[in-house]
Amino acid sequence: MPIARFSPFELLLLKSRSQVDTATLLLLAWVLVHRQHVSEGQRRRRLAQVTAQFRHGHELGPVMSIAHSQDLQAIQLAAEVVRKECGAERSLSVLHQAITVATDDGELSLANHYILRFLADLLNVAPMTLNTLFKELTGTPLASPEDPSRDAYWQTHDPDYHARKAREAEAAERQYQQAQARAEQQQRKKEQRHQQKQQKQQEKQQRQEQARQSREQEQQRQREQARHQEQERQRQQQQREQAEREQRRSRDHSYQQRSSQQGHRHHQQRTSPPPPDRTTRALSVLGLTPGATRIEVRHAYRRMAQLHHPDRFYSESEHQVALASARFQRIKNAYDYLMQTY
Repeated sequence: MPIARFSPFELLLLKSRSQVDTATLLLLAWVLVHRQHVSEGQRRRRLAQVTAQFRHGHELGPVMSIAHSQDLQAIQLAAEVVRKECGAERSLSVLHQAITVATDDGELSLANHYILRFLADLLNVAPMTLNTLFKELTGTPLASPEDPSRDAYWQTHDPDYHARKAREAEAAERQYQQAQARAEQQQRKKEQRHQQKQQKQQEKQQRQEQARQSREQEQQRQREQARHQEQERQRQQQQREQAEREQRRSRDHSYQQRSSQQGHRHHQQRTSPPPPDRTTRALSVLGLTPGATRIEVRHAYRRMAQLHHPDRFYSESEHQVALASARFQRIKNAYDYLMQTY
């Protein structure tokens, strides 16, 4: 079961010998704490003087503390205790004492002006009754309270009002300008940082672009160099092939001339000696003389086969290819014959 918690004023009422006196004491203390130009000691002495006949039986300090704390719930509870326990007569008596302590120095503070009206409402006292009671006690009617939210109030009660307002406006303007200057400075710094960041990004992109262009140029140079080397290799290969074709043409032409001359001499000289035997002719085909060894025959065949192979004449005319095939066949037949007889 939760423990009930009491407010300081409720605890004070529980300890009081007279709850009505304690409630009245708080209402009067609330008025006294809003007296202007009065010390705390004077307030307590005045409260003790007014309530000398009260039978509450406790110190005034706790009551003054509650009044200073502006505890409106405690104020409303005190007014309710007075109204229920004593009725209209005691309510008027409390309001009479409140007007008295509020106007001891002949001046009613603005806060107490509103407090008296509020107390009258809490104690069920009509505004007209309050005005009548106030006029009987002070000799002046209770006028409408001034509105501190209007300039007219402060012009009356504070001669330095306009000068202070001007100073406050100037200070506010300076603060605003300083804030604007700081904001503009921060904005400029932010823009400078943004520009520096963009500049760094642009420089980085430029370096990357330069590096990319350098790589592309290097790759292009390497491709050009490789293409030139390939063209040079092809040119040299073509030159070698051209030289070999010229050499083959020259040998073929010499061979044809020798064959033609031999045939012509054979036709004209019927009485020439008989042709050499087949072994001698085979050796002659391989470019060897009689008495050559088997190893010399093999070497000669390889050399002649590489030189007169038909595949080397693929780019020549069909006639040249046919002649090369015939030569290669004669060389192979001569080699086969010699390898069988040697």
